[in-house]
Amino acid sequence: MSFAKGPLAARRSFRSSLTTVAAAACIAGLGLSSAAQAADTGKIGLDLPLLTSPFWQSYNNYLPKYAKDSNLDILAPVNSNGDPVQQITDMNNLLNLGAKGIVVGPLDSAAISRALDAAAAKNVPVVAVDVAPTQGKVAMVVRADNHAYGEKACKYIGDHVKSGKVVQIMGDLASVNGRDRSEAFRSCMKGYPGVTVLEIPAAWKGDVAATALDSLLTANPDVKGIYMQAGGVYLSPTLQTLRRKQMLFPAGNPKHVVIVSNDGIPQEFEAIRRGDIDATVSQPADSYAKYGLYYIKAALAGQTFKPGPTDHGSNIIQLSPGVLEDQLPAPLVTKANVDDKALWGNTVK
Repeated sequence: MSFAKGPLAARRSFRSSLTTVAAAACIAGLGLSSAAQAADTGKIGLDLPLLTSPFWQSYNNYLPKYAKDSNLDILAPVNSNGDPVQQITDMNNLLNLGAKGIVVGPLDSAAISRALDAAAAKNVPVVAVDVAPTQGKVAMVVRADNHAYGEKACKYIGDHVKSGKVVQIMGDLASVNGRDRSEAFRSCMKGYPGVTVLEIPAAWKGDVAATALDSLLTANPDVKGIYMQAGGVYLSPTLQTLRRKQMLFPAGNPKHVVIVSNDGIPQEFEAIRRGDIDATVSQPADSYAKYGLYYIKAALAGQTFKPGPTDHGSNIIQLSPGVLEDQLPAPLVTKANVDDKALWGNTVK
C-alpha cells in the first residue's frame, strides 16, 4: 500500500458539487469570516511525507474515509518519500493539476515555505499536518503538542529509572517536531539528576538509529532507558538491536531496559503487551486526517478561527502572528490502558 514517488495519478474527470459549510461555528472560540456559506471546493491535493512508517500508512488509510464523510473530492495522495526537495516538486505538481486546497505533512519546517509561497500565489489554501512550518502561510496547523511528547516520555522514564544512562533516539532536527521532542525531553530530564542522557540524531531513519544504537550500546552496555521519538521507524530496529545485544528483557525483569516511544501504532501496542516496551504517546493519525480535511474545507468556505478550546477536546493556539495550531490530544499509553478501544491503534485492522 505505497504510492510511487514520481508521477501523480490521473485526474478524475468530474468536479465536486458545491459543498455546504455551516455559517455559525459551533466550536468555542471559533469565528466565521464574512457571510460565506459555501464554497466550490474542487479537488483537494494530499501530500504525504513518507509511507515507510506504519503511522503514515494508517493516516493515508484514514484520508479517503474522512474525505467521503466531508463530501470532499480528493486527488490521489502523493508520497514525497522523506525527501523535502521532492515534496516541493510534489506540491507544485498538485497546483498544476488544479488542486483548490492542499493538506500536507511537511518534512522540513523551513524548506516547505517555498511550496507554501507557490500555493499562496495561486490563492490555494494549505493545511499543515503533524509539522508546523517556520515560514509561509497556512490556514491551520493540525498537530499534537510535541513538547508534551518529550515531557511525558521523560517523566515516565525518570520515574522508573532512578539513576543511570538513558538514550534519546531523536527525529530530524530540521523538523520542528524533532526539535520540540528533543528539547522537551532534555530539559525535563534535568529534573532527574541521577540520570545521564545520551543522544542519537537519527533523522526519522530506522537504519541510522540501528547503527548508532549498536555502537552506543557497545560502549555503554549499562543503558537503562530509551526514548524513541517515532515508533513507526525506530521500534523494530531498536528491538532487533537490543535482542542482538542480548539486552531485550520483558518489563518486570531486573535487566529490563525501560522504553517509551511516540506514535501509537498497533505494533507498539503489541510490544507493550509483550513487555518489550513500557509506553508510547499515541499520536492521533485518525484525527490528523479528519481535522486536516476539516480545516481545508473550512478555509475554502472562508471560515476563520481564533485561539481557544474546540468541541473535539483540543485547543487552538497562536504559534506566531497569523499562524494558528489546533493541538490535538495525545494520551500516554501503558499496559494499564493499552486495550482501550478508543485508541486509534486498536481500530486498525
